[in-house]
Amino acid sequence: MTFPTAHAQFLATARRWGDAPFLHVEAVTAESYGIAAGDIAWSQAAARVELLRLAYAAAGYGHGHRVGLLLENRPDFLLHWMALNAVGASVVPINGEMRAAELNYLIGHSEIVAVVTMPERVAALQAAALAAGVATNVVTADAASLPPPAHPAPLDGPPGADSECALLYTSGTTGRPKGCRLSNAYYLAAGQWYANLGGVCLVRPGQERILTPLPLSHVNAMAFTAMVVITVGGCLVQLDRFHPKSWWQSVRDSGATIVHYLGVMPAMLLGAPASGADRDHAVRWGFGAGVDRKNHAVFEQRYGFPLVEGWAMTETGAAACIMASAEPRHIGTNCFGRPEPYVEVRLVDETGNDVPDEVPGEMLVRASGTEPRLHFFSGYLKDEVATEEAWAGGWFHTGDMVRRGAQGALHFVDRKKNVIRRSGENIAAVEVESVLGQHPAVRTVAVAATPDPVRGDEVLACVITHEPVPASQRADLARSIVRLALDQLAYYKAPGYVAFVDAVPLTPSQKVQRGQLRELAQGLPGQANCIDTRALKKRQP
Repeated sequence: MTFPTAHAQFLATARRWGDAPFLHVEAVTAESYGIAAGDIAWSQAAARVELLRLAYAAAGYGHGHRVGLLLENRPDFLLHWMALNAVGASVVPINGEMRAAELNYLIGHSEIVAVVTMPERVAALQAAALAAGVATNVVTADAASLPPPAHPAPLDGPPGADSECALLYTSGTTGRPKGCRLSNAYYLAAGQWYANLGGVCLVRPGQERILTPLPLSHVNAMAFTAMVVITVGGCLVQLDRFHPKSWWQSVRDSGATIVHYLGVMPAMLLGAPASGADRDHAVRWGFGAGVDRKNHAVFEQRYGFPLVEGWAMTETGAAACIMASAEPRHIGTNCFGRPEPYVEVRLVDETGNDVPDEVPGEMLVRASGTEPRLHFFSGYLKDEVATEEAWAGGWFHTGDMVRRGAQGALHFVDRKKNVIRRSGENIAAVEVESVLGQHPAVRTVAVAATPDPVRGDEVLACVITHEPVPASQRADLARSIVRLALDQLAYYKAPGYVAFVDAVPLTPSQKVQRGQLRELAQGLPGQANCIDTRALKKRQP
């Protein structure tokens, strides 16, 4: 049976599994959030969702409204999402690390009519809404009553498969973040795709306990992990974040059978001393991307389960998700599998011509058959031009450089776009530059990635000041520049290095030459003019 909305699927699954566990809050997450640890049954979750649905409907929220959720990885995120989906409202997940400049933009661009958040974030969100000029109600997840939206619901009739389920913002690799409009059909397809993986990645309906530390503001946790549980039952173990020291204890205590990972996680876990308890767990396989090639086989041998690499984007969802779920997985080669029949793939050079095997090319994808955009994103909000550019020639242009190897296996090579990828987070250089350029001492700034042995990339800012800076004052000025970034941006976007330079490489049209800048950035750490500011990069309260 097919369902028109994510909530309808949730309700059907809740009726089937009743008092079986739907969510598990493990001890470290419970302590971090100040909530109760333990299981939340499907029946309990469904009852809470129904109460919230009634409250939203009574207050006037309906089909076509957008409501922000800044609830981190708390159970409340999932419960409010399902309730809002039931009345036809789209949710806009907000990364808890966002600060003033980012919140102002997101609220203004999405025009959300409300935000549900924690008490300590209410004032900041109210200020951001005021700055953005948007009539946005800010309420807590346990609010006794809901204020009505400023405007009635814009769409008639009940929500359906094509209705917007969520608006997820991308990293904005070439400018401001783009809002990806994602339909109910997109989310339902993601859950079904995961459920049907098979091979190395067999999913047993109603039996899996799937643990993820990834944020619900990202597509992996929200569209894949949450939706496969909503589709076939089982229990979601949603951690507040990745805690290296307590990871294995959380895995064991929660009874996790599938885990999700970022590429940086295996490296950190391998750094711990080997133990006789390394294989004392119930995990059957891990789902992720970006594991360091030298760590892949070593991790699997030590901990006793496969790390299955996959590829997807927010724009593609499961419609073009490719995963190394069948052998041979080509461990240690950056292989992310072979495309299934439902997706078509081309690898092309800069002129749009197909490249031969073993030659890197930009990967283009589309759905097979007569609907090339089936179950992809519905488009970028308020940016039809960018949507059509992404679909130029009838193919979605991923911006990722990929090589086709033996037996059609695809291997990730690099990112075509200028993006810094730090611990799984995509960071747009131009966004960081726009904030650092506000510092009164900064005349010009250019941001690039520099290698980091643990996090993959680290943010490095090349700064040209208005006046020469004596060597004795560089450290203080670098800290001042980073503090500005921490006030305006998520902590991970702040520079980990600030290099004071006389010039940055420019094109003939006086734009930053990104390729040369990346080469320059690789050699700057350790030089006298480059200040290490990584110690300042901490999560903000």
